[in-house]
Amino acid sequence: MGKEWISPLVRDIPPSGIRAFFDMNTQDMISLGVGEPDFATPEHIREACIRALNEGFTKYTSNAGIMELREGIARYLQQSYGLQYKPDSEVLVTVGTSEAVDLALRTVIRQGDEVLIPAPSYIAYSPIAHINGGKIVTVNTSAQQEFKLTAEAVKEKLTSRSRVLMLNYPNNPTGAIMTYKDWLPIVELVKAHNLIVISDEVYSELTYDRTHVSIASVPGMLDRTIVINGFSKAFAMTGWRIGYACGQGELIAAMLKIHQYTTMCAPALGQIAALESLRNGLGEKDRMIVAYRERRDYFVKGLRERGLSCHMPEGTFYVFPSIADTGLSSEQFALQLLKETGVGVVPGSVFGEGGEGFVRCSYSVAPEQLNRALERMGHFIRKLQSCRANAM
Repeated sequence: MGKEWISPLVRDIPPSGIRAFFDMNTQDMISLGVGEPDFATPEHIREACIRALNEGFTKYTSNAGIMELREGIARYLQQSYGLQYKPDSEVLVTVGTSEAVDLALRTVIRQGDEVLIPAPSYIAYSPIAHINGGKIVTVNTSAQQEFKLTAEAVKEKLTSRSRVLMLNYPNNPTGAIMTYKDWLPIVELVKAHNLIVISDEVYSELTYDRTHVSIASVPGMLDRTIVINGFSKAFAMTGWRIGYACGQGELIAAMLKIHQYTTMCAPALGQIAALESLRNGLGEKDRMIVAYRERRDYFVKGLRERGLSCHMPEGTFYVFPSIADTGLSSEQFALQLLKETGVGVVPGSVFGEGGEGFVRCSYSVAPEQLNRALERMGHFIRKLQSCRANAM
């Protein structure tokens, strides 16, 4: 009976392909699926929150967030990526980057507007855009081009209804990044077609071979881009749920109106943790990034040695190997691998078009876990190869 009361926009959304898959826990499971650092939040950040708690810092903050935190975010973005925002009117602290994405899409989408989303990319963008009345237009990327977004691919999908270009670089799940040169032809299309860009840059710190470049740093793009970022990934603060959105003042003010009525404010203690991480946590962040680089190099080498081809990810803590040569679909490969070896990976198909034939593996787990996973995956792949050879 309850079904008839559910909005079709919500009813038609499939459950998360990542979370649903990992409800199937197995004994002695090694999970390479969920994108969460294995590092604990640094002790001085936890201590700062304990002090604040003991001092009674348990009330609402400003709707937009603690001013010191907004100032710190603005300073950090200017120093790191050359982006200049006014803390009092162009920075909004949110409940993780997920709320920021939701607020941004709710604010700019009109019923029937087309939202261009590169694929593969993070699974939440399409459902959120759908809930808010947007029409999803997939812009495919390919392994042959290192999963970079190209102007040619964008141009093919542009129509008179195109309104939003949703970006996710460094990219989850592929680890692809974009350079300043890569952005230039895309920026020309964005300007020519009067698009607004929503750029989820939560993995901006997690780059290994070159520095992240925000599309908002390209001349003429600051005012037409909503930049979204947060503390979960690079600062090992997933459970604190602190993200932020930055952009032109009128856009942020509109997002703040929704935030006021739906959320009130981000968690007070989470904001204290974020502020402490900006003030005194940059060293730990850099050390974690060094560890991720070492894990990336080790894991990619191990996958290639076991017969899985994959490009070297330049960002995030994911690798996206091809499993096409195994003869299995992404879902079949992931299910069989989990059932037979206890190693959990995510089927590439859940990340949209272009993801079939790949699986996503996170190397944010401890090195000994990566080593055990590689050993099990090696046995599994050899078994598949043997079965295929015998069938021929």
